[in-house]
Amino acid sequence: MKMTVRGILTALATAFAVYLATRSLVWAGGRVEHPALALAMTGLYFVVIVFSLFVEGRPVAARGLLSDGVLTAGRRGPTRMPVWVCGVVLLAAAVIPNAAAAALAPGSRTTSFGTWYVGGIGLLMMVTMVRRRPWVAWAGIVLLAASTIVWLGLLPALTLGLIGSAMWVLASQLLLMSMDRAALDAARLSELQRAASAWRAAQQSRQRERRIQVQRALAVAGPILSRAIEQAGLLDERERTEARIAEGQLRDELRGARLLDDGVRAELDAARRRGATVSVLDEGGLEGLSDDELLRIRTELAAAVHDAVSQRLYIRSSTHPEIAVTVVGRSAAGSLPDEDSVDLWREIVRPARG
Repeated sequence: MKMTVRGILTALATAFAVYLATRSLVWAGGRVEHPALALAMTGLYFVVIVFSLFVEGRPVAARGLLSDGVLTAGRRGPTRMPVWVCGVVLLAAAVIPNAAAAALAPGSRTTSFGTWYVGGIGLLMMVTMVRRRPWVAWAGIVLLAASTIVWLGLLPALTLGLIGSAMWVLASQLLLMSMDRAALDAARLSELQRAASAWRAAQQSRQRERRIQVQRALAVAGPILSRAIEQAGLLDERERTEARIAEGQLRDELRGARLLDDGVRAELDAARRRGATVSVLDEGGLEGLSDDELLRIRTELAAAVHDAVSQRLYIRSSTHPEIAVTVVGRSAAGSLPDEDSVDLWREIVRPARG
């Protein structure tokens, strides 16, 4: 059988309740003037302690944590005590000490069976505290203290268990606070671990992506670099053109890999071979898009490059909420080399969500 915090606490409280109630029935060494009243208070105590232990309440939140995350609440511990049970508990704290003391002869009120209610109500208030009703628990201790002092006197009340009952309630409150703090720290640690795992996964993904980019870049630029080394840099015109195209392809892979697929690469290569200067730059904004959305954007980009006749093409991703990629083309417009004009402006719309 699997042991839980709730089961252990319930078993301990039940055992103490049975002990205290049994002690109230051992009338040796004293006189009971109203036995029926004394037995009725014992029976009432049993009923109230059963209510306090076994009547379910609603889950609670502790310092931002759901009750299931707290060791002493939810499925692994007691839920918050219902309000009507709190009323029954306070009524018992007011009635049982007075009625139990009134049922005994004055000389029997300081005997072991005559003071059973001091520990009994203390136990009841401790259960109330564990079930997260601290104000009710301390109100019950105040009622117990008032009744006990009235019937026994201040000094006898303090020496016959009143201090112990108050200490039980205080200890249970401190224990709850420490356990809640531990549960909160555990939840924060778990959140940090999840964040660290996500960061590590992202870093590994970036490393894999960089390795793929390097491999692709080597595949693109490797042959022409080998040829340049073999020829000591003395390349013919065709080889120079291939080197220029390889350089552009390498820049594309390193600076705008998210914008590229086979179709886009083919169109960029075709644009460079007809003499255009092409600049591709991923400036962010595409990270949250799905594969299908990226495919649609890349398809539109390939079509835009295919239709372009500009001498210089500038392709940029965008963080704009509506624009994913901007394609700008410029060509010579006058007699001076620096005079050019924009002859292409195309914005690829970001896919709509929802």
